[in-house]
Parts: sequence; C-alpha cells; structure tokens
Amino acid sequence: MMRINLDGIHTNLRFSAAHMVIGHESCGKIHGHSYIVDVEVEGERSGQFGFVIDFKVLKNITRRICKSLDHRVLVPINSPDLKVTFEDDNTIEFTVLDCLEYKLPKQDVVLLPIESTTAESLSTYITEKIVDEIEDKDTLSYIEVQVNEGIGQGASYRKYIEH
Repeated sequence: MMRINLDGIHTNLRFSAAHMVIGHESCGKIHGHSYIVDVEVEGERSGQFGFVIDFKVLKNITRRICKSLDHRVLVPINSPDLKVTFEDDNTIEFTVLDCLEYKLPKQDVVLLPIESTTAESLSTYITEKIVDEIEDKDTLSYIEVQVNEGIGQGASYRKYIEH
C-alpha cells in the first residue's frame, strides 16, 4: 500500500464561506472561514504509470467541490433546527431555532444535505463527494479529507472503499 497527499495550502484547495453552528453560543451567529482542504488517498499502485491516483484528477475533483462552496453561505438543510420557509429561483428564506429568520439571494447560498456545517460535517460531505466522482476506485483503500477552518484547526473524515 502507498499513500498520496494533497496539501491544500500548497495546491490551492481552498474556499471561503459563511456559516453558522446552529445553537452554539458564539458560533451560532453567521461568520466565515477561509477553509483549506487536505486530501489523503491510500491504495495500490496501478496502471501504465504506477499511480495510486493521478494527482491531476484528484486535484480537479477537489477544486470543483471547493469552487461550488466558495464565497457562499453554507446552509445545512438536514438540521432539525432549521426550516426552509420559502424558496424560488431568486430567494431562499429559512428559520433557525423557530425564531431567527433569514432571507438571502439564492445565488449566495449552498443548501447542503448535512445536519450542520461544522468542520466535521464538511469533511464528511467533501469526502463523500470525492468518492462519488472518482471513476476507478478498484485499487483504493480509503480517501480521507481534512477541512481546516484556518491553519492548525480542522477535522478529518476517512472513508474506506468497499470492493
């Protein structure tokens, strides 16, 4: 087995986004981070070039995901404490904790199918998206993504690939 790594700082795997941790004393207010995404893949070397995975392919997938989150407000639509009250092509309205009402331009929002927008939940979400987009996973053991909310503070999730 061999591991390959993408260091988000040096490979420019980043996004800036606003979010809130619903119900948290200080993080419950809308605030933002400049996120850095690190990726690790373990597997067997294979193919014409003996790659675990082609760095270019992995970087392109991860960059697309980061770009989809960049400069947006991340809204966890599976949160039990958040209710979308109105949505059309231009606007989204939602209520948090049955009392805080938000109305935002839809183009500024990403509705994520997760319960919260913590680094833990974002690392799981991004890992699952990468796994879904990789076409040939036959020789891979796992993919791990760390989402950093700045330098030195992050959470990682490892998904083992079933064969």
